[in-house]
Amino acid sequence: MTSLSGVIAAAATPISESLEPDTERFVTLCRTLLDQGCDGLNVCGTTGEATSFSTAQRTAVMEAAASALPLSRLMVGTGAAALADTIALTQKAADLGFAGALVIPPFYYKDVSDDGMLALFARLVAATADKPIDLYLYNFPALSSVPYTPDLVSKLRERFGSRIVGLKDSSGDLDYAKAIAALGLRVFPSNEAVLLKARAGEFAGCISASANVNPEYCARAFRDGDEAALATATKIRALVSRKVLIASVKVVLAHRMGDAAFEAPMPPLTPLSSEDRRQLIEDVAPLLA
Repeated sequence: MTSLSGVIAAAATPISESLEPDTERFVTLCRTLLDQGCDGLNVCGTTGEATSFSTAQRTAVMEAAASALPLSRLMVGTGAAALADTIALTQKAADLGFAGALVIPPFYYKDVSDDGMLALFARLVAATADKPIDLYLYNFPALSSVPYTPDLVSKLRERFGSRIVGLKDSSGDLDYAKAIAALGLRVFPSNEAVLLKARAGEFAGCISASANVNPEYCARAFRDGDEAALATATKIRALVSRKVLIASVKVVLAHRMGDAAFEAPMPPLTPLSSEDRRQLIEDVAPLLA
């Protein structure tokens, strides 16, 4: 499999008026992000609002990507609350040819034991043995309440070996990210502020929601070590993080793409207020490349 690295945007998913993924606009966005400097994309992730979609809807997004995009540069979120859904989505990702599957732990039951997670991965690994897609762990305990602790990651690596390739970390704890990288995994923190560290080899890159709107600056930071570009990228991230991140990213995307249809989030998320939207565009627009 192709190893993913560098600037990976957690691609947003445009939503149609009928609350379906707008796959045509989605493909347009993905092509734009790759053209603007992203090394890869994470589709059907948190920023892509995947857990608000049915398995059929997520499959439709995956198929749209497979029909039009270079899958060697795409990771896809396949984690779900139900193991059967996780298996079905991961098998589909393998069949289509995605470079990796990003697996968040089940996010309903809390205090899940390591033995429970090992049992889940035993089923997932066995179900994808014929087409062994690379598996990336998605550590986001603020949403899943089930962390991929260093002990659990060590057990997963010991039992499933090279099937467990890397980890996306949305905890914000760089000491944790470094500890996981020391176990031999390809680690992607969720903030582009780490890109110079990644360029130096400390991490594999970053997987960032705000890379939807600052990809050029992120690319210059990672490829050229451009500190000024990184400063601008992190400034844009701070601006889109003042309110709900997904809704804010979609506002800026709609502005950048010149298409208001990019702005709508999937319920239960709601759009920014008119005043918050106006202020965000006023603050971000002078910084956009």
